[in-house]
Amino acid sequence: MGRLARQSGFTLTELIIVIVLLGIISVIPISFIRYSAQGALDTANRQRLAMAAGVISEQISRDMRTALPGSVRLSADSRCLEYLPILASTVYRNAPIRSARPSFPVLALSDGADSAGHAVIYPYAATTDELYSPTTPGVLSPMTVTLPTGSGTVILSFDSGNHQFITDSPIRRVFVVNTPVTFCQEGRFVYRYSDYGFQTTVGAALPDTFTDGREVIGAPLQPNSLLFNVVPPSLQRNGLVTFEFAVQSDQSAERIYVAQEVQLRNVP
Repeated sequence: MGRLARQSGFTLTELIIVIVLLGIISVIPISFIRYSAQGALDTANRQRLAMAAGVISEQISRDMRTALPGSVRLSADSRCLEYLPILASTVYRNAPIRSARPSFPVLALSDGADSAGHAVIYPYAATTDELYSPTTPGVLSPMTVTLPTGSGTVILSFDSGNHQFITDSPIRRVFVVNTPVTFCQEGRFVYRYSDYGFQTTVGAALPDTFTDGREVIGAPLQPNSLLFNVVPPSLQRNGLVTFEFAVQSDQSAERIYVAQEVQLRNVP
């Protein structure tokens, strides 16, 4: 009798082992791609948070450098900061100190430009709150003034009525300032408020639309994370504003914390 032909093939155990190995091999590239993609997304998210934090910090810092000395004040919870921005400054001659007058001579701005706002002489002669309640006599004029273009000596005129300042500046400096500006956090946003006039209390009645004077300067913040602190200027040193906040991702719990200091120029 002839021999039976020998048959070859895979056993069931071998097939199972092969299937398991193929499954393991297929998972490796999928996991690699998934984790690589997640890493790229996390990196992009961190960059977005860092950029948002930088924009907020730079906007507040840049604006604060124009603050009138002694005009920076905080809300009761230190979450809103208000100040008077300087538009221009020059040197005066014979300002209305002893009696009220409608105008007085000053040196024209070096670039020959004009400026309009409220006049201030020696803000240290009043408390911060008094700067936000303009009176006559006072360090800040209740009415606006116009500093005209020209060269040499020009006449700075009050737009309505007369004004008398409380005292002279040691270097005869007069500032022209704009109406107050406030920074506050609401929810996930930081807002800059302007064009709302003088108020006795910080944040008492701020604009609620863009057309009225509210603009977004940054997001997304961790709720209630923005805090301000102010060291007032003195005759011997500059003022200092410090603020801190945290930006938080919308997609995760990741946060970036920021702390910043701003020197306030102290020019009497």
